[in-house]
Amino acid sequence: MRLSPDQWIFWQHGFAKINATLAFTWGLIFVLSLGSKLLTRKLSSTAERSSWQNLLEILVLGIQKQIEEVGLENSHKYLGFLGTLFLFVATSSLCTILPGFEPPTASLSTTVALALCVFVAVPFFGIEDRGLGGYLKSYLEPSAIMLPFNLISELSRTLALAVRLFGNMMSGGMIVAILLTITPFFFPLVMTALGLLTGMVQAYIFSILAAVYIASAIHAQTPEPNSAPAP
Repeated sequence: MRLSPDQWIFWQHGFAKINATLAFTWGLIFVLSLGSKLLTRKLSSTAERSSWQNLLEILVLGIQKQIEEVGLENSHKYLGFLGTLFLFVATSSLCTILPGFEPPTASLSTTVALALCVFVAVPFFGIEDRGLGGYLKSYLEPSAIMLPFNLISELSRTLALAVRLFGNMMSGGMIVAILLTITPFFFPLVMTALGLLTGMVQAYIFSILAAVYIASAIHAQTPEPNSAPAP
């Protein structure tokens, strides 16, 4: 039993190799890219819309609503990044029902890469919204003594994102694999369904945490409005 799709090697020549993590990651990227192209090629602004367009609008509006509830006002500005994170992790989980497919999110290398994307996106959006000086100043709030702690916080939450997603995705796959060897067929089906649900929850949590980190980076201190003078 493989603990990680990294151990499934398709091709290797010297130090260069193509494993299941790399192959399935690019496969998901291709499927998501092709699917988005096909779904958006004939969009309609009239009342007559296809079922796929209705499903797409529900998904987009749902993600935008979640982004706004986190505290990010211009949700369309962050929709591309956060929506892609959610769709990649969610699709990776849904594809586990396909025989022979191993989710790339069960590899620590993939989850680290996703966490690094968030790590880069946080200062990117923060600097874009507040400027370089305003963003760097946030590391000194509420006082300069907090600088090392704020830096450690940036690194630790990136590591936590990667390990959390990796642990949950890998453990679900291992449980199903073990049960398939020691129990009848029906029970692993139930665990597979539970794994799909867990994967969707992890996709939601990962994207929401990314939105929270971005919101904390662009949050500007605004002075409280002056109260009206007493008559």
